Amino acid sequence: MSEHGYSKGRLDLPFVGISTFGKRPYVADWSALDADVAVLGAPFDGGTQWRAGARFGPRGVREASTLFSFGHAGAYDHEDDATYLPGDVRIVDMGDADIVHTDTKKSHANIETGVRAALAAGALPVVIGGDHSVNIPCINAFDGHDPFHILQIDAHLDFVDERHGVRFGHGNPMRRAAEKPYVSGLTQVGIRNVSSTAKEGYEDARQMGSDILSVRQARQLGSLAVTERLPQGAKIYLTIDIDAFCPSIAPGTGTPSHGGFLYYEVLEILQHVAQRHEIIGIDLVEVAPDYDPSGSTSILAAQLLLNTLGYIFHAKSNP
Repeated sequence: MSEHGYSKGRLDLPFVGISTFGKRPYVADWSALDADVAVLGAPFDGGTQWRAGARFGPRGVREASTLFSFGHAGAYDHEDDATYLPGDVRIVDMGDADIVHTDTKKSHANIETGVRAALAAGALPVVIGGDHSVNIPCINAFDGHDPFHILQIDAHLDFVDERHGVRFGHGNPMRRAAEKPYVSGLTQVGIRNVSSTAKEGYEDARQMGSDILSVRQARQLGSLAVTERLPQGAKIYLTIDIDAFCPSIAPGTGTPSHGGFLYYEVLEILQHVAQRHEIIGIDLVEVAPDYDPSGSTSILAAQLLLNTLGYIFHAKSNP
């Protein structure tokens, strides 16, 4: 081709092209998945109790993730002297689960179908919400799998059993998870201030095996000590609510809560977890881009997911 063509391949800058997660390949046929990581959007926010808008979270996080798409051959970290997410880590984007407006049951069922497809393909499911109720179908999809422990990074306990007949909203997911026979327990980190869960919910959570830490308690312990509270040898499912972070760096969420984590506080916990445990699934929820004109919340979410995936697969290749 001419000098104006693509004889040396496309530069494919972050702002060019379609915004799949990290500009990785899009696979529309879920029966044909062949990847190490399968990213699924779950744009459902019908479970919110205040500000909606997380339905645009998957779109926002995908767009933000293109910022980190320069090198598909991996990203070198000079602090760790390691290259994360080299080319042999295969990441694909499944697109979004179909959402049926006002119908939680059907929408959740469609999300569960997507997670089951990722698991059937042997891929690590990474689900981008959506409100935190999307965790419910994610956990449902692991029915029949080996037991695992849930690490929740969140401002809110989300352990409401039932309120006015609502059992599958974004205040309920950790209660629904704790009821599963294949969920061995929960570690809930970042819980603070006024929560959606009453005192009885905290008592129930502890009786059902939860270890609950506030931001201040986690800071006092340090990232390694927080990680060491997880059951040794347990497989870990990771659920991250973006409101775990301080709204000064993550304002784009429906239920902001001041006093939250800063970036490295959470990232270091996740790095320690990846080094010590097998992480079997991830969801990141409650990003609502319309409340953040700067886009920093979506960038934070994308950066956190990509770095966590880097830690997971680096640990697998360097046992």
